Amino acid sequence: MPTYDYRCEKCRKRFSVVQRISEHTSRAPACPKCKSRSTRQLPSIFFATTAKKS
Repeated sequence: MPTYDYRCEKCRKRFSVVQRISEHTSRAPACPKCKSRSTRQLPSIFFATTAKKS
C-alpha cells in the first residue's frame, strides 16, 4: 500500500499515512496531533523494488 505525506493546516504538523488508493480518494485523514481534517497532501519521494538484480 502507498504511503502519503500530509501537513495539517491548523497545527502545521507533518505526518505520513499508509492508505489504500480507494481510501486516499475518499476523504482527508485526520491530523494525529489535533484531530483536524484540514490536511493537505504533500509531494513525496517514492521508490520501487523489483525481484531482478541489476
